[in-house]
Amino acid sequence: METIIRLESEVRSYSRSFPVLFEKAKDAFLFDAEGNRYIDFFAGAGTLNYGHNNDYMKKKIFEYLENDGIVHGLDMATVAKEELLLKLENIIFKPRNLDYKVQFTGPTGTNAVEAALKLARMVKKRSNVISFTNGYHGLTMGSMSVTANAFYRDEAFINRSDVSFMPYDGYLGKNVNTTKYLRRFLEDNSSGVDIPSAIILETVQGEGGIRVASDEWLREIEKICRDFDILLIVDDIQVGNGRTGYFFSFEKSGIKPDIVTLSKSFSGFGLPMAVVLLRRDLDIWKPGQHTGTFRGNNLAFICASVALNYWKDDLFSKEIFRKGRILHRRLNKISEKYPQLQAEVRGRGFIFGMAVSTGDLAEKIMRECFRNKLVIELAGARNNVIKFLAPLIIADEVLEEGLDILDTSIANVLKKDMKG
Repeated sequence: METIIRLESEVRSYSRSFPVLFEKAKDAFLFDAEGNRYIDFFAGAGTLNYGHNNDYMKKKIFEYLENDGIVHGLDMATVAKEELLLKLENIIFKPRNLDYKVQFTGPTGTNAVEAALKLARMVKKRSNVISFTNGYHGLTMGSMSVTANAFYRDEAFINRSDVSFMPYDGYLGKNVNTTKYLRRFLEDNSSGVDIPSAIILETVQGEGGIRVASDEWLREIEKICRDFDILLIVDDIQVGNGRTGYFFSFEKSGIKPDIVTLSKSFSGFGLPMAVVLLRRDLDIWKPGQHTGTFRGNNLAFICASVALNYWKDDLFSKEIFRKGRILHRRLNKISEKYPQLQAEVRGRGFIFGMAVSTGDLAEKIMRECFRNKLVIELAGARNNVIKFLAPLIIADEVLEEGLDILDTSIANVLKKDMKG
């Protein structure tokens, strides 16, 4: 770590939480340079849904490179891109009655969000966008403008105009329907909130602390969009690609967003790639109007095509829900076992969070977990939510072992606090 500390910028983050030199990784395991094994409940912040060094994808990469396949292709037409688009159409779009065009943006999720916001404003010829409390959409200037999290926004000197923030589902309490609040603002042309070009949301707020929007709330938001001629953008960068048990996180609610952003686990292998899915009639781009050098990561296309094979039937989805029930049940038991935590378990599919009383307590638990060889991160506005993002392919016994480590780590922290 000495070299990392000496030469890498102070902006580094995860290497502070997990201060070892990692060397290898496989499935749901990380290995440091000294050969120690860690269980990964982090999965690259949701980038490795299919595990580290997935054998199916790795084999395809080797075959592709041995055949001198194109690696960098700008936005030229390649065999790898064609295969991915056809699989998206046949495996994902058609069975779900979706008819999207696919825009390849720059390599990360924030690039997809930037493109989606730009397009929405061009289509509707309105500058305002509505986003939600505790939302997170990226850290480039446009995506940061619709990010509510104060840690990322404070003193960033961004332009905060042209974005209106509204309360997310549950923000004003369980008995308050915040869609009525939003609708009232839009009905009153003197509310100070201009009719937006788009509403952007996460169906499950990841960085926001695993806050889950109800299906009813999502359907009401969609109806508001239709009533006021607003585009609905769903940011599925972290909670899409199977994380909630469905390929898209919005499927259960029955809504059909106008625009969807995907990245992270879409490439399958951890290689950078981001896309915008857009309704056909919204594709008003002129050639080259939104460009970028790294829109053509063909290795990512190859891996993404393999990842889509998991979705040819519903078996993988059923496995995700089954493992999610194991995780949910164990987290509830652990929270009951340690009432001192004042814990709240929330989530769905295979993304869960355990909110504890303070961020200080959550950080102590995270660090104790790491000492016991479990990699897990925190989320939430107060950084008090322990966030569970294990790979979707994790074996049951590994999942249970990781949860045993969590249980032991919590006991250790509480014992130390009592002595202190």
